[in-house]
Amino acid sequence: MTEPVAFPQDRTCPYHPPTAYEPMARPLSRVALFDGREVWVVTGHSVARELLVDQRLSSERDRHGFPIPSARFAGIRDRSAALLGVDDPKHNTQRRLLIPSFTLKRTAALRPQIQQTVDRLLDAMVAQGPPAELVSAFALPVPSMVICALLGVPYEDHDFFEAQSRRLLRGPEAADTLDARDQLEAYFGTLIDRKQKEPGDGLLDELIHEQLREGTVDRAELVSLATILLVAGHETTANMISLGTFTLLRHPERLAELRTEPALIPTAVEELLRFLSIADGLLRVATEDIEIAGTTIRADDGVVFSTSVINRDANAFTEPDTLDWHRSARHHLAFGFGIHQCLGQNLARAEMEIALRTLFERLPGLSLAAPADEIPFKPGDTVQGMLELPVTW
Repeated sequence: MTEPVAFPQDRTCPYHPPTAYEPMARPLSRVALFDGREVWVVTGHSVARELLVDQRLSSERDRHGFPIPSARFAGIRDRSAALLGVDDPKHNTQRRLLIPSFTLKRTAALRPQIQQTVDRLLDAMVAQGPPAELVSAFALPVPSMVICALLGVPYEDHDFFEAQSRRLLRGPEAADTLDARDQLEAYFGTLIDRKQKEPGDGLLDELIHEQLREGTVDRAELVSLATILLVAGHETTANMISLGTFTLLRHPERLAELRTEPALIPTAVEELLRFLSIADGLLRVATEDIEIAGTTIRADDGVVFSTSVINRDANAFTEPDTLDWHRSARHHLAFGFGIHQCLGQNLARAEMEIALRTLFERLPGLSLAAPADEIPFKPGDTVQGMLELPVTW
């Protein structure tokens, strides 16, 4: 018996899974969390799809045995989290309130606004001239502006909520995470109170005047929903834009293909989602014994889904460590699978397509402004991405 691999770990390259994960067996293995507790890690694609729709796995963080990946996460374990941290039927009730705002049709209607946002930010970069720090100048404000407009959140508050989002997701201490959650919830509580008196345009306004007043949701639940939507709505896509840009600049032959055939952009986005797998480590706990792949997951066992490893499964993707714009990668699990599959995936795809296509069209000479191995990226216990991305053109 070998010692279980520690989980999570930092990547040695920002666009590859940690090399320390290589000894993990497929489709299931054992890993050790920060406190020494051993849990199951799912590494096989087909088994992951099967387990992610199994109702015997729960997302409720306060259940006995739920895996805690870091001391920082322990600070908010007992705090209810809308959508991500609830099971059906409550999850279904919450999701149904939001689905109309994230359909393909609604996303298509937002594309001109996304394009205008991208163009305006690139205009400012070009006017200022090189070099630029792409995360703060472009990758972060694109999704931040879009989700603020969609929700009806004042973008002038972005410095506050972006700072709190960073603290929520990256700590460094449990107290930081808890305080950030408190501050975001206090912010949304105040905003909801104000919108009840002075309605505006946005999803949050719709929920207040159609659901809160009717008692379909209460104020605390609406605050939790708004917090999840805002944080997830800008953090994840911002990381995909920055890390996607870095990855393309490190694969010039693949970037050249996209410049020659821009029609490949949508499939390239799917491949980047698979290849980068920035939300690595979906968390569940078994409520009953589960027999799968010749293994028994016992009730109260923690289960972690390593999407970075799952999306490199050679049984699901030929030559999985190679970027290939011509493969069909839509069955990747970068957005999860089952009832908790990312609600905003259509919006994320649209933002990535428009941002990456326009960035490389407007700045054909874009290149890194520092050696690649000196550019800092995020640690393994949070959403993966670039801490900063110095570029020139």
